[in-house]
Amino acid sequence: MAAAANDKSLQLHARLAGLLSLTTMAAGISASFLVVDPLIVSGDAAATATNILASEPLYRLGFAAKFVDYTFYLGVTVLLYGLLKPAGKSLSLLAAAFSFVGTAVVASTSLHYLAPLFFLGDAPYLAAFGTDQVQALAYLSHKLRGVGSDIAMVFFGLHLLF
Repeated sequence: MAAAANDKSLQLHARLAGLLSLTTMAAGISASFLVVDPLIVSGDAAATATNILASEPLYRLGFAAKFVDYTFYLGVTVLLYGLLKPAGKSLSLLAAAFSFVGTAVVASTSLHYLAPLFFLGDAPYLAAFGTDQVQALAYLSHKLRGVGSDIAMVFFGLHLLF
């Protein structure tokens, strides 16, 4: 009786982990490929700035989708840890640790996602910079976010490896 209940609990956790994984994939892919990537013009800070400002609500929605992606992935990590712990507690813990570090890195670099909106805003302190400069800073923020995401992917890859 207890074994059947345990099997149902494991099955529920496995399905929930799968559902959360699909949600993170859908949110991450839609944010990247449908929202952000079309707005970025490679090597052209001015065109990129124009695109971001013209689509600011969509750009903010992309950030929200990324936030859902990172947040739900924490749930995936906890569920996978619980599911895989019986197979090897140390390796499961190591995998979870890599996932948490990857999530922390990508979440902290997500501040660069919002930075272009600040640089391209109309705050009085931005008057010290020329238009070309704030556009370049906005473009640089996008590039830095990409580097942070690449670093996080190393940790996520190690998470999946273990």
